[in-house]
Amino acid sequence: MNNYLLAPSIIAADFTRLAEEIAACESAGADWLHVDVMDGHFVPTITVGALFVEACKRASKLPLDVHLMISEPEKHLEVFAKAGAGNITVHVETCPDLVGAVKKIKSLGCTAGITLKPATPASALESALPLADLILVMSVNPGYSGQAFMPEMIGKVEELRNKLNALGSPAYLEVDGGISIETLPLMKNAGANVFVTGSAAFKHPHGTAVGVRALKEIASGKPPSQ
Repeated sequence: MNNYLLAPSIIAADFTRLAEEIAACESAGADWLHVDVMDGHFVPTITVGALFVEACKRASKLPLDVHLMISEPEKHLEVFAKAGAGNITVHVETCPDLVGAVKKIKSLGCTAGITLKPATPASALESALPLADLILVMSVNPGYSGQAFMPEMIGKVEELRNKLNALGSPAYLEVDGGISIETLPLMKNAGANVFVTGSAAFKHPHGTAVGVRALKEIASGKPPSQ
């Protein structure tokens, strides 16, 4: 596998300079923009909604990777698809009919992702695994940016990589939470090929473009230039 993608999490950006932050991601080689939608119910934080996704779509040509950390996501799939989401990821914990949710996302013209909280076993994804276009492994408990990486999630990535390989699935295996220059190689070695990063990109002391570029180089197997 040699197609490793970097998806900066726009929630960690400076919202007063949103267009500039997006432009910096693009110029530094980001592949996707990751958008965390939180409702204050399924997770404790409230972040953004479909209007924000629509604004990102107007400001960027990058695919929008929208992660719905919300209760009853099935009720909101269509509005996020219309807002410009390229991929929509839902949680197994909030979808009683996970297969139905995946099929609905695909019917809206988006690729479909599925994810789970760190405490939820990988086996919870079994029913929808053959249909998914993307599997997201959270390496922090969802809700807040800047949390410490959970190394025990490396094993979950390895487990899911083995399951996808056994199925012959081309689905992306994405990781999100505490991804940095130090932790990205650990998840890459475990089998991940899409890396969501927040603070390591947007809070880099030399600016967003430098942070994104360094992580992109690490994902691509090159030593960071700075």
